[in-house]
Amino acid sequence: MSFLAQSLGRIKPSATLAVTDKARTLKAAGRDVISLGAGEPDFDTPESIKQAAIKAIERGETKYTAVDGMPELKAAVIRKFKRENGIDYKPSQITVGSGGKQVLYNALMATLDPGDEVIIPAPYWVSYPEIVLLAGGTPVEVATTMETEFKLQPEALERAITPKTKWLILNSPSNPTGVAYSRAELKALTDVLVKHAHVFVLTDDIYEHLVYDDFVFSTPVEIEPALYDRTLTLNGVSKAYCMTGWRIGFAGGPEPLVKAMLTVQSQSTSNPCSISQWASVEALDGPKDFIQKHNQVFKERRDLVVGMLNQTKGLSCPTPEGAFYVYPSCAGVIGKTAPSGKVIDTDQDFATELLDAEGVAVVQGSAFGLGPNFRISYATATSALKEACARIQRFCGNLN
Repeated sequence: MSFLAQSLGRIKPSATLAVTDKARTLKAAGRDVISLGAGEPDFDTPESIKQAAIKAIERGETKYTAVDGMPELKAAVIRKFKRENGIDYKPSQITVGSGGKQVLYNALMATLDPGDEVIIPAPYWVSYPEIVLLAGGTPVEVATTMETEFKLQPEALERAITPKTKWLILNSPSNPTGVAYSRAELKALTDVLVKHAHVFVLTDDIYEHLVYDDFVFSTPVEIEPALYDRTLTLNGVSKAYCMTGWRIGFAGGPEPLVKAMLTVQSQSTSNPCSISQWASVEALDGPKDFIQKHNQVFKERRDLVVGMLNQTKGLSCPTPEGAFYVYPSCAGVIGKTAPSGKVIDTDQDFATELLDAEGVAVVQGSAFGLGPNFRISYATATSALKEACARIQRFCGNLN
C-alpha cells in the first residue's frame, strides 16, 4: 500500500519548472544551454523597492502579520484597484498570499467540491487544471485556435457552462500565449456570464502592465459591474515589478469568499513574508517609470523572436499583445526526423530533440493543453535570445 495520498496521483509536476530544472542540471554538467523556459523577468527588482525592504528590516518589521496581509499592504492594494482598474474594495474584500499561485490555490480549495467544474481556456498556465484536480474539482478545458488568436469565444463559453460549473478562469495577458483580450472581446464574454448567476469568475491579471503596441488592459469587473459579487480579481507584484522571488500575490473579491480563503491560509502558511509585504507597499504606491522602460525592451525582444521564428522552416509564430511569451506552432516539422534519427511525432519530441541537439530549452505546448506548439519566454538577455533563435533555425533546417 502506498503511503502517498490518492489525490497526488491526479496531478502532474509543473512542466515549466521541470524544463528549467533540466536546463540548470545540464548547465551544471558543462553543457552550453540557453533556457527559455522560465517566466521570470531578467531585470533586477527596482532600487526603491529593495530600499523599502531594507528599511523594514531595520525597523524590526520581522514579526507575524495578519494572516492574509497587513493593513498597510491591503490599503495599498485597495488604492491600486481603484486607481488602475476603477474597482472599489474594502479591506475585508482583500486577500494577500505568498504569490499569486497561493491566492489561486486558496480560492479553489475554499470553494470546490467533488463534481464541481472549472472552465479553463486552453492553452492555459500549467497550474490551473492541476490545482482544480488537487481541490477535488473537474477541469473543463475549452480549446482555442491560432485562427482566433488563442482566445476563448463567447459561443464556446456558452457551450461549456453546465449546472455544475462553479468557476471560469480567465488569464489576460496570457501565459503561455501572450495574447490579451480587448475590451470588446471581454464584453462579449461577460455578456454570457451575466446570464449564468451560478458561475464565478477568477481573472488572473498578473501580466496587466506588460502590454505593447498601445494595447489598453481591461479586467472583467471594470467592464461589467454586475459581476462584482462573483469575481475574484487576482494580481501580484512578481512580473511587472520584477519581484518573482519575493512571493506576494493579492486579490479582491466578495467578502464571504475572501473570508473562506483566509481560513485556508490560516491552516497552511499563515502570513506572507513581512519584509516582502513592506516592499510590495512601495511597489504599488511608489514610482513606476521603470515599467515602461522594461516594456520597451520586452517589445524589442518580442519582435526579434517573432521575426526570427517566422523565418524558420516549419514554424509559425503569432505576435502577442502582452506578457513575455510567444507560442509558435511547430506543426510544420511534425513527422520529420531529427539529427539523432528520432522522428518528431509530438511537440514534446520537438522540445526534447531541440534541447539535446542545440542546447535550447523550451516548454512543449502539450503541457499547456494545446499543441503542436511550444512556449518561449523572451524575458532573458537579447543576445541570448538571438543566439537561441539562430540555433532553432539551424535545428529546423537540419530536419529531414
